[in-house]
Amino acid sequence: MVDYHAAGQPASYQYGGNGPGIGDYMAQEDDWDRDLLLDPAWEKQQRKTFTAWCNSHLRKAGTQIENIDEDFRDGLKLMLLLEVISGERLPKPERGKMRVHKINNVNKALDFIASKGVKLVSIGAEEIVDGNAKMTLGMIWTIILRFAIQDISVEETSAKEGLLLWCQRKTAPYKNVNVQNFHISWKDGLAFNALIHRHRPELIEYDKLRKDDPVTNLNNAFEVAEKYLDIPKMLDAEDIVNTARPDEKAIMTYVSSFYHAFSGAQKAETAANRICKVLAVNQENEHLMEDYEKLASDLLEWIQRTIPWLENRVPQKTMQGMQQKLEDFRDYRRVHKPPKVQEKCQLEINFNTLQTKLRLNNRPAFMPSEGKMVSDINNGWQHLEQAEKGYEEWLLNEMRRLERLEHLGQKYRQKASIHECWTEGKEAMLKQKDYETATLSDIKALIRKHEAFESDLAAHQDRVEQIAAIAQELNELDYYDSPSVNARCQKICDQWDTLGSLTHTRREALEKTEKQLETIDQLHLEYAKRAAPFNNWMESAMEDLQDMFIVHTIEEIEGLIAAHDQFKSTLPDADKEREAILGIQSEAQKIADYNNIKLSGNNPYTSVTPQIINSKWERVQQLVPKRDNALQDEQSKQQSNEHLRRQFASQANIVGPWIQTKMEEIGRISIEMNGTLEDQLNHLKQYEQSIVDYKPNIDVLEQQHQLIQEALIFDNKHTNYTMEHIRVGWEQLLTTIARTSNEVENQILTRDAKGISQEQMQEFRASFNHFDKDHGGSLGPEEFKACLISLGYDVENDRQGDAEFNRIMSVVDPNNSGVVTFQAFIDFMSRETTDTDTADQVIASFKVLAGDKNYITAEELRRELPPDQAEYCIARMAPYQGPDAIPGALDYKSFSTALYGESDL
Repeated sequence: MVDYHAAGQPASYQYGGNGPGIGDYMAQEDDWDRDLLLDPAWEKQQRKTFTAWCNSHLRKAGTQIENIDEDFRDGLKLMLLLEVISGERLPKPERGKMRVHKINNVNKALDFIASKGVKLVSIGAEEIVDGNAKMTLGMIWTIILRFAIQDISVEETSAKEGLLLWCQRKTAPYKNVNVQNFHISWKDGLAFNALIHRHRPELIEYDKLRKDDPVTNLNNAFEVAEKYLDIPKMLDAEDIVNTARPDEKAIMTYVSSFYHAFSGAQKAETAANRICKVLAVNQENEHLMEDYEKLASDLLEWIQRTIPWLENRVPQKTMQGMQQKLEDFRDYRRVHKPPKVQEKCQLEINFNTLQTKLRLNNRPAFMPSEGKMVSDINNGWQHLEQAEKGYEEWLLNEMRRLERLEHLGQKYRQKASIHECWTEGKEAMLKQKDYETATLSDIKALIRKHEAFESDLAAHQDRVEQIAAIAQELNELDYYDSPSVNARCQKICDQWDTLGSLTHTRREALEKTEKQLETIDQLHLEYAKRAAPFNNWMESAMEDLQDMFIVHTIEEIEGLIAAHDQFKSTLPDADKEREAILGIQSEAQKIADYNNIKLSGNNPYTSVTPQIINSKWERVQQLVPKRDNALQDEQSKQQSNEHLRRQFASQANIVGPWIQTKMEEIGRISIEMNGTLEDQLNHLKQYEQSIVDYKPNIDVLEQQHQLIQEALIFDNKHTNYTMEHIRVGWEQLLTTIARTSNEVENQILTRDAKGISQEQMQEFRASFNHFDKDHGGSLGPEEFKACLISLGYDVENDRQGDAEFNRIMSVVDPNNSGVVTFQAFIDFMSRETTDTDTADQVIASFKVLAGDKNYITAEELRRELPPDQAEYCIARMAPYQGPDAIPGALDYKSFSTALYGESDL
C-alpha cells in the first residue's frame, strides 16, 4: 500500500497496467489530456455521458448523482459505484465530514482501481476531493475503460480495437455506414441505428432514415435505446451534430453500452465465426495454390529460358569475345541466379506449408498442375546447374585455347619475319653466273663462300621446320587467321625448296670449275668458317632473347630465369670467340699490307663482315637487359598470382569447413530440438541470422575468385576448395536452415490447430528420437513399429496387429517410401489425440444461422457473415431441392461437405 500522506504530499497513481487490451490502448494515453478537456463542447459531452453511465450503475443501488464533480468528492458514491460495477466489496468507508475522511475514502477507491492492474497518471485523491473537473472526468474515463471496455474481445482483438471491429462487423451490410473511428463516423446517427437494427430489426425502420437528417437519426436511436434496450440517453444529438469532431471517449462509453446490451446474441455470432473461419481457411488455401502455380510457372519458364543459353557453346574467335562471354556469365551468377535460388527455396516452403495447412484442416492434399511438382522443379534446377557447370568449364577451356593461339600466332609471325628477312636476296645470289669470268682466286673464294652459305642454310633448316610445326598446330587449334598462316607457310616452304635446288645447282657448277683453281686464302677461309656459326649463334641468341614466353606458375618463370642466367654465363666465352674471329680478319689484313697484296673488298668466302658481327653483338648486349626486365616483370606477375592463390586458399580453407560445420550443427539441432517449439524456432531464426551475417565472407571470397579469374589463374595447389564448392555449400546451407525452420513452423501449426500441449509435443519428439538410432530424421518400418508399441499401440506380430500396423503405415507413408518422417509422425499422433472441425460441425453452424431450416437464403448469409465471405458462399452454394424449398433457397449441406473434400464444390 502506498503511503498517500507521506511528507504531506498528495497521492498520485501511474496508469499503464499489464492487463490485456487496456494496456495497449491506454499506452497511447499515458497522461490525461488536460488540453482537450479545455474544449467546452467535449467537456459538456463527457459530463453528460459519464454522468449517465455512472447513474446506469448507481441506480441498481437505489441512488444516483447530479453533478459529477461534486457528488464524488466525499468518496462514498465513488466507492459504491466501484462495488456495483465490480461485484466486489470495498473496505468500509469513513462517515466523517472532515477533509481527511473524504481523502481517505477516495484513496480507498483509487487503491481498488490500482488493484485491478490500472495505473492512474497524475490523479490524486486531493484533486477529486477539491472537485477538480478535469481529474474527475479522467478518473471516470479510466473506470469505464477498465470495467466496460477492456474485456471486450472480438477475433483476438480487445478493448478499443475489439469494440471498433465489433461495430464494423455489425454495420458492414448497411449502406451509408462506414465505421472507422469513435468520433465523426457516428455523427450522422446512421451507425447507432444500424447497430440497433442489426440486433432488433423490429425497433428501427432503417430504410426510412436519411443521411442528411442527423439530428432525427440520433434522437431516434437514443430514444429507442432508452425505451426498449434499457440504455440511458448519454448524449445530446445537437451537441454531436454541432461539434466538428465529437468527443471520442463519450462515443466509446455509449457504444460500449450497446455492446453489453447485445452480447446475448453471441450464439449466432459464434456460429457465424465458425463458418467464417472455415471459409477463410478455404480462401487462403486457394490463394496459396494460385501463388504456388504462378511462382512455379515463372521459375520453370526462367529455367527453360536459361538452359539453352548455358548450352550454347559457339566459341568466339578472339580473347576479347570470350572475355565478354565470361563477364556475361559472372553477371548471371551475381545478379540473375541468386533471386531464383531464393524463389526456389520459398516455393518449397510454401508448398510444405500449404500441405500442412490442408492436412490440419482435413482438406485433400494439393496436387500441382502437371509438370509443376516440386520434383519437376528440382529436376529442372539440377539440369540448369549441370549446364551451368559445363558452360563454365567450356569458357575456361576456350580461354586457355585462345590464349595459346594468340601466343602461337605471335611466335609464328616473329619466326616467319626473321626467316623472310634472312632469305631476302638469296635466290638472286644463287642464280649469279659470276664464276664464269672469275679468276682462280675468285673461284676458290666463291666455293668457300658457297660452303659457308650451305652451312648457314643447314642451320636455318630447324627454323623452317619450327615454322611449319607452329602453322600445323594453329590449324589443329582452329586459329581464326589460318588461311593467311597457311598461305605464308606454303610460300616459305616453296621458297625453301627453291633455295635447296639452287644451292645444289650452284655447288655442282663451282665444283666443276674447282679443279682449275688452286689459290685460297686460309685466313679468310678460317674467318669464314668461324664467323658463320658465330653469326648463326648470335642470330639464334637474338631470336631467343626476343622469343615470346607464356608461363602459369612461379616455378616455370624461375626455370626461364635460370636458363637466361645460364645463357648470360656463356657471354664472356662468346666475347672471346668474337675477338678471336675479328683477330683472324685483322691478321689477314696485316699480311696483305705487309706483302703489298691488294685485297678486292670484303672477304670472298663470307658475307659476315666484322661490322655485322659487332653490330649483332651490340644488339645481343642490348637485348639481354630487356630480357632481364621482361623476365623480372613476369616473375612479379607470377608472385602476384601466387599471392592471389594463397589469399583465396586461406579464406576458402576457413569458409569451406565453416559451412560443413554449420551443416552438421543444423543436423544436430533438427534432431535434438530442446525447449518449446517457439524457443526452437527463435533459436533457428537467430542461427539463420548468424549464417546470413556470415555472407560478407562469401562476398570477399567471390571478389578474390574474380581477381583470380581476371589474372587467368586456372589452378590452386593450396586448397581443395573451388568457388563452385563454396557456392553449392552456401546454397545448401541456406536451404537446409530454411527447411528446418519451416518444419518447426509446421509443428507449431500442428500443435496450435490440434490443441497439442508442449509436453505432448516434447513426448512425441523424445519417443521419435529414441528410436531414430542413426539420427537421420526418419524411422524405418521396424523402428516405427517399436515406437508405436512404446506408446501403447497393439501392433505385435500377429494377424490383427499386422493389419493395424499396415493401416497406420498407409496413413504416415502414403507413397510407400519406406520411411516415416517426424512431420508425418506428428500428423498421425495429432489425429489420434485431438479433434478438428468437421463437415457435420459446419452444417450445424449453418443450421443455427438458418433458424433450424434445411436451407439458407442469400439475405441471411449477407446479414450474418462478412460481405466477402457471404458472397463466397452464395456463389458456390447449389439451389436447395428439398420438399420445403422456397425461391432463392440455398443448399448449405452439400456446400459444407464439399469444403472437406467429400464431394466437388
